[in-house]
Amino acid sequence: MTRPTPADKQVTALVRDATAAPSMHNAQPWFFRYFRRSRTFEIHADQARAMPHSDPQNRGLHIGCGAALLNLEVAAVHEDLRPDTALLPDPTDPALVATVRLTHAAADRSGLGALYPAIHRRHTSRYPFGEREIPDAVREELRAAADAEGATLAFPTAWHLQEVLELAREAEARNATDRGADEDLVRWTRTDAASAATADDGVPHYAFGPRRRGGKAPVRDFAGSRRVPGREAADFEHHPQLALVSTAHNRPEDWLRAGRAVERVLLLATLRGLAGSFATQPLEWSDLRWPLRDPVAGTGYAQTLLRLGYGPQGPGAPRRPVSDVLDVQP
Repeated sequence: MTRPTPADKQVTALVRDATAAPSMHNAQPWFFRYFRRSRTFEIHADQARAMPHSDPQNRGLHIGCGAALLNLEVAAVHEDLRPDTALLPDPTDPALVATVRLTHAAADRSGLGALYPAIHRRHTSRYPFGEREIPDAVREELRAAADAEGATLAFPTAWHLQEVLELAREAEARNATDRGADEDLVRWTRTDAASAATADDGVPHYAFGPRRRGGKAPVRDFAGSRRVPGREAADFEHHPQLALVSTAHNRPEDWLRAGRAVERVLLLATLRGLAGSFATQPLEWSDLRWPLRDPVAGTGYAQTLLRLGYGPQGPGAPRRPVSDVLDVQP
């Protein structure tokens, strides 16, 4: 590995911004390689951080890498650089999920640069949200953000919302007795202060949020059957506002696009004063994923489910050092 030089300070900063992205159980399943001569990043999926049980197709892994890719592009545009991105550029190397070549500055017609202030403000919030409804104008902005990345954002309402909530409850009940799901939680959660203080990945106990005492919001309990000393219980919203991100197809490229869309939506939501968390439980069961789709369109593949609303931003989860996820080459 070539050691970064002072001239690579900007490269390091770009990767630090990229890795602020969310990922399933905060596994951070990515690795960046930068080539000085061509000014090109390679983004690789880190299979050592995959979850064969909860994410057997690596769909969630690709979504996380897509979110990190979007952050990298946002940070590049903020630095007056133009990112030229190619998804899955090498059919013989599926772990190479994208390349990003940095070129000279150009007018930001994408609107990405405006999202930069939200990169390090955005945190997953597993706390109760208020019942205040998201204005239609903000919903339209969020839909347009997903659309810009080749995905669709829909807010389930009426019977569709009830169906989605029922599917989430079914998934939660299955996970409670599923050995594989419990093993994933044990691997990627830190239930005590000592382990949380030293870990640079996973979900620490202080980011679990309170136990759900009442309400209908689909919030994963990362403690599972384990007891977390001092953890409180709370009532969550009775009218949760959920957003379903879908794509026209269901290939690795679509999963990457979904991840880009998710992060673009979350960054914009942060700027609009919203908090958010993931409700991916029903997406981890193949027979529950298909019924989630938008009944109006009747087509497409559900890729992730967001819970949005007005409430506290969650605490920042730990991040791996840039030196662990960045390799700089001549």
